[in-house]
Amino acid sequence: MQYAVQPTSNNQFLVDLVKAINGEYNAIRFYEHLAQLAPNEDVKNRILEIRKDEMRHYQGFAYMYTSLTGQHPSPQITEPLPLNFKSGILTAFKDEQEAVEFYHRVARQYNIPFISNQFSSNASDEQNHAVWFLFFINQY
Repeated sequence: MQYAVQPTSNNQFLVDLVKAINGEYNAIRFYEHLAQLAPNEDVKNRILEIRKDEMRHYQGFAYMYTSLTGQHPSPQITEPLPLNFKSGILTAFKDEQEAVEFYHRVARQYNIPFISNQFSSNASDEQNHAVWFLFFINQY
């Protein structure tokens, strides 16, 4: 898989961190667009709340990256925007579930409390997001 942000070394953690940064960066844009496609204000507001979580995740991962490399990450848009609400929530659900698995793996793999805590906390948020998108799938 090619990442928009290249790690500064072959360190596997940096590769994982770059993947997380790019995923969060793309989710922020995706959810902003998805909120505009929402069928009502309640759903729109929930998606915007999820987007706020993704922004917080991005900021935490970017801080980690900057602390480790001395450089700010420069992620790029790598995922297309949804064409309609239904396809968007299906994509969002799948992406959130994949993020949960990935973040749990990273949290277990690196025995550094700050890293494990950041990834575990974000995994919990992502699982919550997935539940909301599953609810939307069943409703709309």
